[in-house]
Amino acid sequence: MIINPAVLDEQPGVAASSFTITKALTTQQLTKQNQAEVLEFLRERPLQTAVMSGLITDNGIKSKLNRGSFYGCRNPAGRLQGVALIGHAIFIEARGDDALEELARTARDFGRSHMIMGEQKMIERFWASYAEGGQQLRHLCRETLLELDRSPQNFAAVPELRPAGPDDLPLVVPVHAAMAMEESGVNPLDKDPEGFRMRCWRRIAQGRAWALIEDGQLVFKADIIVDTPEVIYVEGVYVHPDRRGQGIGSRCLAQLSSHLLQHTRSVSLLVNEQRPAARRFFQKLGFVSRGRFDTIFLHERSYQ
Repeated sequence: MIINPAVLDEQPGVAASSFTITKALTTQQLTKQNQAEVLEFLRERPLQTAVMSGLITDNGIKSKLNRGSFYGCRNPAGRLQGVALIGHAIFIEARGDDALEELARTARDFGRSHMIMGEQKMIERFWASYAEGGQQLRHLCRETLLELDRSPQNFAAVPELRPAGPDDLPLVVPVHAAMAMEESGVNPLDKDPEGFRMRCWRRIAQGRAWALIEDGQLVFKADIIVDTPEVIYVEGVYVHPDRRGQGIGSRCLAQLSSHLLQHTRSVSLLVNEQRPAARRFFQKLGFVSRGRFDTIFLHERSYQ
C-alpha cells in the first residue's frame, strides 16, 4: 500500500508513519480526476453501492458534505479493486480480500468514525483486518436490503402527502433524531445539534424529505438519501405511533414510491432484522429482499 503523505493532513487522526509498502496493491486518496472512473466502478453494483454513488453525484468526490474522504485501492495494472469512504462513516466496496485488507489498514488509522456499513460478508472480512488496531465495536445492527422495482397497486392516494418545507423543520428534527438514537444508541442532538439540524434542513431544501402533517402533527415522513437513475435509497420512514396499523403509512409510502419510480429503476431501503413487523410492512408494498447488511457502530478513539 502506498500513500502520498501530503494527503494525510486532510484526514485527522491518520499517522503518516502507519503506511508501508505491502503486497502489490496501492491505496491512495481519490481526487476529482478519478470521479468518472470511481462512479463507473461503483455502478457495476448500483444497489449495493448506492450511498457512495449518491454522495459523489450530489457533492463531488471531494467535499466536506461527504464528511470524509474517498480512497481507491488499485492492482499493479492501475485498475480499481476497491473504493472506500472513510470519515464519519466508513463505506466499502471491494473486489477481493486483498483490497478489503488494504482499505481496512487505511481506515483503522482514522479514529473518529461513527460507524461502518456494508454487505454482511464484506464487512465480516473487512472487520477481520480492521479490528486489531481499529476502533472498538459499540453496537452491531444487522439489516436486510429491500428493493422495489414496480409501483405498488391498489393503495388509495394521500393528497396531503408532500415534500416537507422549511417550516416543517421543528417537526422533522426531533423525530429523525429519535429514530437515529433508537438505531445507534447516540442522540445526534446531544453530539452535534447544529450539524444535525443543518443536514435535516439541507435535505428539506433539496426536496428530499416527504411528510404528511395533520393538525400540526407529523403523521408520516420519509427521507431520500440517494437519488440516481439506477436506484433511489430511502431511510427514516416514520409513522406516528397513534396512526400505526391504520394503513396510512402503507398508502403514503406506496404513493411516494410510485412517484420516485417514474425516474429511477428501483427504490431501496434497509430494515433492521430485529423488526419483523417493519419488514412485513415493506413486503406488503412489494419490496423484496436483496441481501443482508451490517452496520457496526464504533467507540470513538480518544487522543491525548
